Amino acid sequence: MRFFKDLSLSAATAGFVAVLVGFTSSVALVFQAAQAFGATPAQITSWMWALGLGMGLCSLVPSLLLRQPVMVAWSTPGAAVLAAAGATGGFGMAEAVGAFMACAVLIALAGATRWFERVMNRIPMEIASALLAGVLARFGMQAFAALQTALPLVLVMLATYLLSRRLLPRYAVMLTLGAGIAWAAAAGQMHWSAVHLELARPVFTAPAFTFQAFMSLALPLFIVTMASQNLPGVAVMRATGYQLPVSRLITMTGLATLVLAPFGAFALNFSAITAAICMGPEAHPERERRYTAAAVCGLLYVLVGIFGAVVTGLLTAFPQELVVAIAGLALLGSIGGGLASALAGEDHREAALITFLVTLSGVVIAGIGSAFWGVVAGSAALLVQQYGRGRRPGRV
Repeated sequence: MRFFKDLSLSAATAGFVAVLVGFTSSVALVFQAAQAFGATPAQITSWMWALGLGMGLCSLVPSLLLRQPVMVAWSTPGAAVLAAAGATGGFGMAEAVGAFMACAVLIALAGATRWFERVMNRIPMEIASALLAGVLARFGMQAFAALQTALPLVLVMLATYLLSRRLLPRYAVMLTLGAGIAWAAAAGQMHWSAVHLELARPVFTAPAFTFQAFMSLALPLFIVTMASQNLPGVAVMRATGYQLPVSRLITMTGLATLVLAPFGAFALNFSAITAAICMGPEAHPERERRYTAAAVCGLLYVLVGIFGAVVTGLLTAFPQELVVAIAGLALLGSIGGGLASALAGEDHREAALITFLVTLSGVVIAGIGSAFWGVVAGSAALLVQQYGRGRRPGRV
């Protein structure tokens, strides 16, 4: 099978790091969202089952079929919206599930009508690259900010990364992760008590559809998922040179969410941070073989869903500083490449820089994250600049 011929240790490591970073960085927010709707422990485990299965299959299957990395994740800003809305106490699990299904239909329609892809095709590559760099740069900064709370651990990982990049560049991320785990284990920083032997079991919740839940849950969930997740996700694809069938894949995530929503899958979408890990040169120097990293990531997500509490405990056993450090170091190449592409041309440089800074700022306006507003600000700057010169803005 071609997959096993193309698979490499660096790609497998990239897939594992993507799962580690994607899961541990926001799983607490998902738990909070579930609890806000009064979910029982069994229902929370079901959420992990549905989300793991959905993310895993939507990443694994298309990556193998297209032989390009397709990275799907849950909507982290969507979980934040749900947690805030659920905290008001006005909605139960039935209304929440109904809202998940309504949001899924909207996502599927966005893909089927191709309107989202048409909008993305109007964004110049420099703006997309600046957006990518801005989204990822925060993780790079967090890696070095972790020096304040875990100086020896981060220094060991940084030294390992720099030496590995010089001597064994293909295995730099893997060796850095290994050094971090070894140091954390020796220092007693691994939280093994979080590991429990338990398989996840799906729990079906019958949906209830109300206008209030649609306006307060489904519509905000759809908006932030498209603006704060799918938009930067497509930017990562464009910036790393992959021409994927965006509309069909968005339709796929909507339909998968619709099927799994009664079990707790609130929104599936393109990933950005973890996609950059699997689509970047650290996964494999040959672009056509990086799909194996996404496939490994998808397989691991399926295992997360099936084994529920076991894998959840293993992933959350890692110190938080280790997670942010490996994420930041693994993304250095993608951050540098995004900035280089964004600032290469003088005509788009100022607009790209504005996009980068607004995205990096983390500003949230009307509940929509900085990725969306970065594109808006950069596109507006480019429009004013180029129309001022009597030229039409360029297209990707």
